Formats: sequence, C-alpha cells, structure tokens
Amino acid sequence: MIENPPAISEKELLDAYFQLYARRDSSVVLSQVEKLNDEYAYWSEVKYKVLPPGITPKQMWCYLKASRVSGYISVWPKYGLKMKLTNQMQRMCHKFDMNLGGSWGKSTLIPEEGKEQYLLSSLMEEAISSSQMEGASTTRKVAKEMLRKKVSPRDKSQRMIFNNYRTIRFIVENKQTPLTEELLLKVHRLMTENTLEHPDHAGCFRQSDDVVVEDGITHEVVHTPPCKEDIPEFVASLCDFFNEEKPEVFIHPIIRGIIIHFMVAYMHPFVDGNGRTARALFYWYMLRQGYWLTEYLSISRIISRSKKTYEKAYLCVEADEMDLGYFIVYNLRVLDLAFGGLQEYINRKLSQKRQAQVLLRIGGINERQSEIVRMYQEMPSVVFTVKDVQAKFGITPTTAKSDIVGLLQRGILAEISLNKVKKGYIKGEKFDEVVNGSFAESNNRLIE
Repeated sequence: MIENPPAISEKELLDAYFQLYARRDSSVVLSQVEKLNDEYAYWSEVKYKVLPPGITPKQMWCYLKASRVSGYISVWPKYGLKMKLTNQMQRMCHKFDMNLGGSWGKSTLIPEEGKEQYLLSSLMEEAISSSQMEGASTTRKVAKEMLRKKVSPRDKSQRMIFNNYRTIRFIVENKQTPLTEELLLKVHRLMTENTLEHPDHAGCFRQSDDVVVEDGITHEVVHTPPCKEDIPEFVASLCDFFNEEKPEVFIHPIIRGIIIHFMVAYMHPFVDGNGRTARALFYWYMLRQGYWLTEYLSISRIISRSKKTYEKAYLCVEADEMDLGYFIVYNLRVLDLAFGGLQEYINRKLSQKRQAQVLLRIGGINERQSEIVRMYQEMPSVVFTVKDVQAKFGITPTTAKSDIVGLLQRGILAEISLNKVKKGYIKGEKFDEVVNGSFAESNNRLIE
C-alpha cells in the first residue's frame, strides 16, 4: 500500500491557485510545480523534496494539486477518471510521433535485411516478458526455442508464453479491425486458453464480484474492481473509446492507448488474464493508430523490470482521486526506454553484421557460417550443437549440419562428444589463424 495524500479543502485549493497564478512573487514556486509535474510526483515524493524557503510539504502539495485540477480533462466520467496534460507528456508524445510512426522511418530505421529476424525477436520477447509478469517461469532460452521451432507447449508456463505470442500475431494481422465485444473476448481466449484454473473462464467475462487484486507479498487487497453489472456498459464504452476517430476532446493517440490499458486493468472484466489483455489492447491500439514501430518494441520487458513502479502507478491513480497522470507518465517512460533499447539492439546487430561481412573474406563460407564464426569469436568457450544452429537461424537440421560440416572441414570448428549420442562443436585448431587472417586482409584493403 502507499501513503494517502493529505486532505485539501476547496478553500485551500482556491487559495493555492490564486497565489500560484495571480501573485508576481510566486515564480519560484511555479517553477518547482512545473518540475514536479514533469515527473508527476506523488505526495510521498513531494514531502521529501527540497522546497523553496517558507513552503511546507503540504503547501507545495496544495500548489501542485491546484495546477493539476485547473487543467483536468475528464476521461471516464462514470468512475471519475481524469488527467492533466503536462509539458513533459507533450514533449514525449512529439518524440514518439517523430520516431514510432509515419512512413519515412520504415526504410531507414529498421534495415530491410534482417527485418523479419528483428520482428520475430521482439514479438517473442514481448510474449515472454508479459507472461513472466503473470507467473510464467520458463527461461527465455527455452521459450524462444519453443517458439522458433513451433514445438507444442509442455507446461502451463510455456502455454502462457505460446498464447501470448499467438495473440500478438493475431493482433498484428487484424490491427485495422475495430474493437468489438466479440474480438475482446477472442483476444482474452487466445491469451488464456488452457492456462486458467477453470478452463471455461477463457474468453468469458467474470460472473461474480469475488475478483480482487492483492499485493503479491502481503496478500492485502489493493484494488476492488467495479461490480460485474458494470461490465456490459464498460465494454461498450471501451469499444467506443478504442474506435473513436473524431472525439469531441482530442487526446493524443499514445495517451489514449495508455488510458485503454488502464481501463481494462481497473475494470478487471475477467477472472484472470486482465493484465496481459490490457497490455495487448495497448499494443493493438498503437498499431491501429499508425505507430508501426511498436511492433518491434518489447514494452513488457521494460515493465517487468520495474514491476513495483508499474503497480505503484495504479495505486497512485486511485489514491489521488483517479488522477491518471501517474499511470500516463510511467508508461511514457516505458515507451522511451523500449525505443532506446530497440536502437541499441539494432546498432548491435548492425555491428555484428559488419563483423560477419568481414569474416566472409575467409572465402568458401556463406553468411550463416560467417555469423557462426562471429559468435565463436565473441564467446570463445561456447559449445554449440546442431539444434542450437537450427534454432538460431530458423533452418532445417540438414542445413544446420551442412553449415557446421563446412566449418569442420576447414579446421575452423572441432567436434566433441557431449554424450554417447550428442555432439557439440567448439573452436578448431585453425580458428584463430583463419579469423585473424580475414581481419588482417580487411585492414590492408582499408589502408590501400
């Protein structure tokens, strides 16, 4: 649980607003308020900030609330959900408009060669991270091998990841389709099939009010969703909000996507799988609005690394009169980190690609083999098997074996026995000689 903010009377709020915006000597306080709004600070953070002389934490909280209340936009009147659009939110949305959407970046940001590999990797990462947040315990290596080889899930954890992956693929294929109740239920069914305690709950709205959200450690109830009778009206509102093309009040599409994420989690229309479904709908809405790069982002991986902050953002909204700003700012930061992670990933892959191109100067090897050599160069003590090579490149066992044999014949790799049947492959006795020779040749050509 979190500490509730101090109660503020209407008079205190009005006085704070007048002092903040009408008095000429309030510029220092106003500057502090703007900084606090940029990070959308909660009361528990405000009270420990270094404040201007003579200003108590409660007074600063009054000023902060006055600035927010004066700019509130009503988002979901039935439950009092509202938000204030801050300068920082607008700056970040502009950044994402310039980088996540539009058509120009499609040919420049993601290299055409290897684009499918980038896409598959990000989709798998999203499916794995989103499922692990909800309790899936399979390792990334095992999960990726299952998805690459299209192996049937062996347990509940693998099934959760498999379901998440196929749901994302379904969304990508139907990204321009308007949301309906039937599609919402289908997304939930795809996401939760054969993973719930009661299988018949998959693709069905909850039929009781026994569902609550508990703290994972203390088991204290931190959220009680609205009653089940509200679900039909909620679904209609959600679909209208999702499909609306010319709203009376414009809210930036990225922020609308975050609101959709919150609405599903807050209502908790299903017995289980609400978080996964909420994140999937955000993903869907972003693609529907033209933010094509979202398909390459692993948003849930960032959320899973800051799960406590993710949960706190929900709690702050409810504790502070349903002010959605906390949840919006958190998710904008997640998007920013996910985009930064994608840039680093692409740069790393391009660097590896350049190294592999140099290794092609060895002669008599293909691009896959040059990439295999590069991996041994990067991890000298690694032991690969035919299955590892097959999974890495998405090729048949025969092709993988052929690539390895070609490197064995050159002395670049050597074969070892892992057991009576299974073979592994390590650096061969001629590895360093051949590899160093290729780089020396490349450097000589640069000098010439």
